[in-house]
Amino acid sequence: MDPNSVYLLCVLVGFIICSPQQHPNNTHHHDYCVLGAGPAGLQMGHFLSRNQRDYIILERNAGPGSFFNKYPRHRKLISINKIHTGSNNREFNLRHDWNSLLSDKPDLLFRRVSSEFYPAADAFPLYLSLYERELGLRVRYGVDIGHIRAFPSDSGKQYVLTEKHGSSYFCRVLLLATGLWVPQTIEFVGSDLVEGYESISTNPEDYRNQAVLILGKGNAAFETAQSLLGRASRVHMVSRSPVRLAWQTHYVGDLRAVNNEVLDTYQLKSLDGLVETHLEEIAITKRTVEGKPRRKHERNKKDKLYLTLNKFMQNGSSNSNSKAEELSGFHIDNFSMRKPYDRVIRCLGFRFNFSIFDRTACPPNSENARGRLPAVTAWYEGKNTPGLFVLGTAAHSRDYRTSAGGFVHGFRYTVQAVHRVLEHRYHGQLWPSTKLFSTQLLPWILKRVNEASGLYQMVQVLSDIILLHGTHCTYLEEFPLQALPQFSSLSGHKVTNGLIVLVMQYGKKKMDYLGRNRAETDWTRAWKSNFLHPVLYYYDRLPTEEEMKLRPHGWPLPRPKAVHHMIEDFLTEWDAPISHIQPLQHFLEHCVQTDLRHFYAEACFRLSLTHRQPPLSCQHEYLRGQGLSQNGQLGQKAYNTVVMSPGKIEDNPPQDNFKFSNYLTQAGIPVSSGIQHEL
Repeated sequence: MDPNSVYLLCVLVGFIICSPQQHPNNTHHHDYCVLGAGPAGLQMGHFLSRNQRDYIILERNAGPGSFFNKYPRHRKLISINKIHTGSNNREFNLRHDWNSLLSDKPDLLFRRVSSEFYPAADAFPLYLSLYERELGLRVRYGVDIGHIRAFPSDSGKQYVLTEKHGSSYFCRVLLLATGLWVPQTIEFVGSDLVEGYESISTNPEDYRNQAVLILGKGNAAFETAQSLLGRASRVHMVSRSPVRLAWQTHYVGDLRAVNNEVLDTYQLKSLDGLVETHLEEIAITKRTVEGKPRRKHERNKKDKLYLTLNKFMQNGSSNSNSKAEELSGFHIDNFSMRKPYDRVIRCLGFRFNFSIFDRTACPPNSENARGRLPAVTAWYEGKNTPGLFVLGTAAHSRDYRTSAGGFVHGFRYTVQAVHRVLEHRYHGQLWPSTKLFSTQLLPWILKRVNEASGLYQMVQVLSDIILLHGTHCTYLEEFPLQALPQFSSLSGHKVTNGLIVLVMQYGKKKMDYLGRNRAETDWTRAWKSNFLHPVLYYYDRLPTEEEMKLRPHGWPLPRPKAVHHMIEDFLTEWDAPISHIQPLQHFLEHCVQTDLRHFYAEACFRLSLTHRQPPLSCQHEYLRGQGLSQNGQLGQKAYNTVVMSPGKIEDNPPQDNFKFSNYLTQAGIPVSSGIQHEL
């Protein structure tokens, strides 16, 4: 067969980039290609391997987690590694373990490589190597993908990844787990005089008695500033926005306390300082200090750098000595940054590498995060790129500045959600669920809010979905909240009789987070909780996409038929009988229109004789020979309360009922007259 015929044959079967000269051994085919062997890529590898899918993880470097071999530059992680929690519950402990990945091995945790609360950065690649080796993940190292394109196929689209040495990898699903590693830059006059965070010296002695200007006020910038405090003569920091403190915003990507020592030296007036201005409007210019001539290799030490405003620059260039009238101090004699600097360092974070994508495969830039991230759907599929999913830090545009999706302790759960979407779409597997009797719903929800780590970390992003079916319900864990309108198509489950959505939320009120009245303690005012607390939304049908777009400002969901806030708790333990459990039980009974209490066998016996339909707990337990025997004073009291008043089952004393009804009314929940059993 001649070369032209070979090429035409390739086109017919869809391999439109096939070359007649390409050797078959350089072409590889897989159902799933995972690009990047960082934490997100390995996490997806675990799920694919567990389900015995055809996949390959491609990594350009020689080992996993290569980003952490260099970053953070000053070699201390700010991700919490809290080993001692007082609990042996593995799920609960993951709430306070921000470095471990999910697996089926209980001991495959980060604590095996470090016991430090803020670990050394070198420990993380060690952990990832351990994770890969013990799970037997299929990773191919030294594969540097230089080009990605898509072409039509029978299943929609197929992706081909071309390695720089000529090999090609074909897959129907492409999973991008490359993270963010391209330094973020801003162009301004004199930006060529600025050093980058990625290349600066980390030896504090190199900054001895120098004045240093840092561009940026994120954790990388403050980490750099903190390392210089004992050597630099002064450290100034500049960015467009004021510093945002993580303990105020509840966003772990904002400035963490472990890096904020510069705030002390600024506020206590010890030569360091913070300034706000748009970096696009500044200029960095140099002037040679007059003085005694130095040897040739020392001449650069005489150059001083000045920050001025672009509008004062006369020729738009900073490479030659600037004139006095081009400096801001010439026009504003008390200009904050009028004194010269020895060094200017850029610490502006990182962006996604869009350069390797053909236009047929490139997801668009996100609307937030200044376009540094790819835009993805609520289920993390690239917009306009079906079959291409974004994992890990690069998928943070969905919850940028609101939740932990840009960090290991958050995206380990969003990666799991993506895998569940893939399992249903390509393999017909339903989203994992648990079938419960309605009487089991209250303890199951209490277990989730007190243990679940996915809900706890991915605030207002992942949710538990409870499908109501009368006497029983279906419980699904950690579904992407904003994908609720597409729930049935993504999960395979149908909504037939209403649903309850459980999420974790912070309050929206601006407040003094260290003030006396920072916390709410009255359970009747639970909807005013300021700190993390569970919230349940009841709908009689799935919200539509239009309703999601028009939801009230600050709300994660549209207005429901009923909503219930569980009062915030200092211990983050929602187990108080009066403040937490009783109000939740009343809310659930309102939603399912069924008495959810559990009764002793003697009470069930009496109720089965006097009611055509006894309570659900009696149907599911006593009538099946599983009832509890009445015992002691507590049993006698319950027996008397229920059995001696068979016509109506009283839930609470009248005073408590009145207080709870007021709470429901203020919270916007319709209040029914109570559950009446059919006589």
